Amino acid sequence: MERTGREQTQHPDTLVWGKNPVTELLKSGDGVDTVYLADSLPQAVAGYYTALAKQCGAVVKRVPGNKLQKLCGTADHQGVAVRAAEIQYAALEDLFAAAEAKNEAPFLVLCDGVEDPHNLGAIIRSAYLCGAHGVVIPKRGGVGITGTVMKASAGAAARLPVARVTNLAQAIRTIKEHNVFVYCADLGGEPLSRTDLSGPVALVMGSEGGGPGALTRKLCDAAVTLEMAPGQATGVDSYNVSVAAGILCYDVLRRRIAK
Repeated sequence: MERTGREQTQHPDTLVWGKNPVTELLKSGDGVDTVYLADSLPQAVAGYYTALAKQCGAVVKRVPGNKLQKLCGTADHQGVAVRAAEIQYAALEDLFAAAEAKNEAPFLVLCDGVEDPHNLGAIIRSAYLCGAHGVVIPKRGGVGITGTVMKASAGAAARLPVARVTNLAQAIRTIKEHNVFVYCADLGGEPLSRTDLSGPVALVMGSEGGGPGALTRKLCDAAVTLEMAPGQATGVDSYNVSVAAGILCYDVLRRRIAK
């Protein structure tokens, strides 16, 4: 059984940038030390972020735009960045507690070896918008929550609990013990049009290159695949993992809304 409570992992150099991710992180109050604001920001915008920073006890620094670009490693910072003293990961049991608090059947998304931070961020964003109660990632064999993940999630990674587990296989076993039906997204599965994703459900998304691991696939209750238009002789044989996750998450949401 995964332990309960919050796991705090120190990442003293973690930077988050972009207006939406920074806003969500500041509102969540999760360990922000310093807020960097480009000196070219309009005063009203700078005042807004300064007020948010004051609420969570963070220091505000006005810096030249070129310095902020160098700090973030990208020009896509939108004039705002924060340095987070710590990233908080949830425990697996916290995700079930979140579902219980809402009086809803658990809805989880697991990532088995997703290595691209843009993909993980997009998956978290879709999971959050579709009402998932949390995302599960492994400590090894996949990317963690980074500034790029936070940016790609548009701040959803600061809102949706993310559990980082030592053993993904054991996490799947624990999820099944909670009477949650676990589906694996896999090319050899049943088409989504013939799959019922209602009720307590967990979706397992595999890595960008190899898909789900063999043990992961074996532990899942069933596999689901997304149909593609026939006759596409382009050499493209599957959806991007974050796109597939978005489609599957929306199908879960659609069914829950219908009920």
